[in-house]
Amino acid sequence: MTRTDTGLISVEEVIKARHKLRGIALETPLMRSTRLSNLYGAEVYLKREDLQEVRSYKIRGSYNKMSSLSQEERERGVVCASAGNHAQGLAYACKAMRVRGTIFMPVVTPAQKVRKVRMFGGDYVDVVLTGDTYDDAYAESMRVAAERGLTYVHPFDDLKTIAGQGTVGLEILDASAEPIDMVVLAVGGGGLSAGIGSVFRQLSPHTELIGVEPSGAPAMYESIRQGRIVTLETIDSFVDGAAVRRVGTHTFPIVAETFSRIELVDEGKVCGVMLDLYNEDGLVVEPAGALSIAVLDQLGDLSGKRVVCIVSGGNNDITRTPEIQERALMYAGLKHYFIVEFPQRSGALRDFLDVLGPDDDITHFEYTKKHNRAMGPALVGIQLGRRGDFEELLARMEARKMRFEHLNDQPILFEMLI
Repeated sequence: MTRTDTGLISVEEVIKARHKLRGIALETPLMRSTRLSNLYGAEVYLKREDLQEVRSYKIRGSYNKMSSLSQEERERGVVCASAGNHAQGLAYACKAMRVRGTIFMPVVTPAQKVRKVRMFGGDYVDVVLTGDTYDDAYAESMRVAAERGLTYVHPFDDLKTIAGQGTVGLEILDASAEPIDMVVLAVGGGGLSAGIGSVFRQLSPHTELIGVEPSGAPAMYESIRQGRIVTLETIDSFVDGAAVRRVGTHTFPIVAETFSRIELVDEGKVCGVMLDLYNEDGLVVEPAGALSIAVLDQLGDLSGKRVVCIVSGGNNDITRTPEIQERALMYAGLKHYFIVEFPQRSGALRDFLDVLGPDDDITHFEYTKKHNRAMGPALVGIQLGRRGDFEELLARMEARKMRFEHLNDQPILFEMLI
């Protein structure tokens, strides 16, 4: 594996990967977004990796890694653990190369994702559901790899995988008629970031690279801030394509050297952008795929700049739509949940309606009458007409001397009740 003197993946290695991927991975288009360009006064382009057959860039790294294996290694087979895009990419590569693969996934993985892995892999892939978390599945996959002598295909912390992901960078440079001022992309374990960083540092060093992580899983952000790889104790896995507890040992130094900064974006904001992309642009993207667009308003004045946002994937389960809408409304300050104590008498709910503004709406109400009690608690969801109406609502509730608890900022209680 050829690397530069500074430890980057060499352009030659990425070019080799690109040749291997011909006929396997789509050279996805670099598409100008009129809406985003007008919004930011810039030239904003989307690199559409959601258009891959497996709907993410992961096929690039998986296939390049497997193409480097010896005949003996291929005959023994490969293994990985994944709950998402890497599993689909590896399954596709296994079938294309006729290599046996075993993919470990948590038991709680949505059935739709499991079906897609089996579809792409066909008879060449065995899916094993084990454990409640990715960490459980990963531990079991490592045990089986050692026991059977299988090659482990890591989703990001492998030089061949990084070189495969770096082909995205070559395609961006080939497709752009003008110099690129900024490339923005989601960061998970760092495979795509390290590949993009290696390519742009060598071929377009003036381009600023900005990584984006969900605020609930800032593994690369914290590692760079502390100057060492850190392991997060807990993460919010909602942005599953970019939520890892620990970044790669190969990826960390490359990203630290080549990226100007890592930005964090609230998961609720990501949800709002996902809905905008669908409603305004007709794009179905997964949470990680929306990160690069969600961060644009945090990057300062983009006027006149040529900006590329990598849409890393589009594997979004439609059953998540209610949660996406809920998170977006809460982030926007329009959806609030309360526990409110009501007098146990007729007309109490009618009195409560008087505290609502003309554009406010009750979207959730859960109440059971308690006998022999003067008061009874109710779980109430309220959608406001305007974000600024919240303080006025609280003032009216307090003026009526209502006893209540606001749940939005109490995550444990909120998750238990909602």
